[in-house]
Amino acid sequence: MNIKRWIARREVDWKQLDSLLGRVEQRGLRSLSTDEIKQLASLYRSVSGDLARARTYQALVGTTIVQHLQRLTSRGYSQVYQGARRQEWQRILEFYRWGFPAVVQQTSGYSLLALALFVAGGLVGWWLSWRDPVFLSLVLPESMIQTVREEQTLWMGSILGVEPLASSQIMVNNIRVSFTAIAGGITLGIGTILLLFFNGLMIGTVGTLVGQNDLAYPFWAFVLPHGSLELPAIFLAGGAGLLIARGILFPGTMRRADALKVYGVQAAQLGFGIVPMLVIAGAIEGFFSPSPVIPDPVKYLVGLVLFCGLLAYCNSSRQPQADIRSH
Repeated sequence: MNIKRWIARREVDWKQLDSLLGRVEQRGLRSLSTDEIKQLASLYRSVSGDLARARTYQALVGTTIVQHLQRLTSRGYSQVYQGARRQEWQRILEFYRWGFPAVVQQTSGYSLLALALFVAGGLVGWWLSWRDPVFLSLVLPESMIQTVREEQTLWMGSILGVEPLASSQIMVNNIRVSFTAIAGGITLGIGTILLLFFNGLMIGTVGTLVGQNDLAYPFWAFVLPHGSLELPAIFLAGGAGLLIARGILFPGTMRRADALKVYGVQAAQLGFGIVPMLVIAGAIEGFFSPSPVIPDPVKYLVGLVLFCGLLAYCNSSRQPQADIRSH
């Protein structure tokens, strides 16, 4: 191996890598074009190979060259891999800051339709429960009915003492229900529609039961804090399922495969976006909502504040930067 010729041939790449890294370290990865980013990654890999070879022939190459290559590869690793991870997190944060509210606004009609299906189920459950008391026993567990009617109390006390376990189980269940609503879109929306309607039917029936036994106030005090996030998340998931069904049934001027891709991407964005909402709602339902220490008016207030905050967040939009022109 001719060391001098090898160094002379490879030194060009070392200088190019050093120059690109200098720009990134001063102005960030966005200062590079797409081709320059690819070149940076390629140069990093080739210089890493040079470092391995230099270490093998360190007696001939010299300590100075080895140390120089070590510094280059260390800087390159920091920018190529750690910088990529930073960018990935930045993209995720950017999505939750602006992307998710944007897709919620773009698909709001589908989420409102999901809400309407849920409300329709709730009204049917309320009407049938008032007209026929037997209907309650067809929908709700007998133990729940007995607890409310005979003991004149709610059943949420079972959460107390096992809050961490209950909270995690609630999170998992809510995520499962929401993603089932999304997946229901592939059944031409039938699965999504049934899930929304029967969940509404359940809420309407339970609401009737507690209302008949003068427990409506503490019941809705329990529901509102976590429901202010959980229920909108389910409506968004239902909207995502209806979007998928739209792509299958009504592709419009697009090919069905293209329509499914377009609406499927929006559905996936909605599914990704609601996960934090469901996690927070699960934590609230496990630790805050059933707590006997917290007064019911405070629970109502917290629920209202969370819901208003969610509305403000979902209606937020990125403000276009004003053009700056020199005169």
